Amino acid sequence: MVKPLFLFAHGAGASSNHPWMLDWTERLNQIGVCHPFDYPYMAAGKRAPDRLPKLIEAHRGELQEARKGHRGPVFLIGKSMGGRVGCHLALEEPVDGVICLGYPLQGMGKNPTLRDQVLLDLRVPILFVQGTRDNLCPLDVLDGVRKNMTAPHVLHVVETGNHSLETTKRHLKEHGTSQDAVNQRIASVVSKFVS
Repeated sequence: MVKPLFLFAHGAGASSNHPWMLDWTERLNQIGVCHPFDYPYMAAGKRAPDRLPKLIEAHRGELQEARKGHRGPVFLIGKSMGGRVGCHLALEEPVDGVICLGYPLQGMGKNPTLRDQVLLDLRVPILFVQGTRDNLCPLDVLDGVRKNMTAPHVLHVVETGNHSLETTKRHLKEHGTSQDAVNQRIASVVSKFVS
């Protein structure tokens, strides 16, 4: 059986060595082959991300490297910014799909800019995994965008999940579950999506 390749990009503020990224790398390795990487600004120890064109080029280089010797399907997966950059790269490079763990649909502030054009331009399948407490991606706003998308898309909602898909302790207690079980459900959704 040919396993899918996951090219895994981090969010704006934490590297591929962050515990959250390491946990998800382990989960993704149970589904396929996970290739996490750091954008150059992160590897250089800088706080502010590079401009989008530079991020896309770095992502492209990692994709070309990860593809060497891999014969199966390829999916771009990313936390927040990493998922958004993956969407941009999917417009230019052939991949089998994109998985966004907390898509940053809008910025913070009173009049946030909507980052939806790349989603409207997308043609490959995309999986959104979004928390109901994620201020960077209000679900009603995402619903409006999804109505205008032409790419096949799936939404998995994490009840009380924040931008990192972490649920509230109260929610876990009320439902007699754990964050690990919530993450395992997400992993099952990812597995179904890539198959």
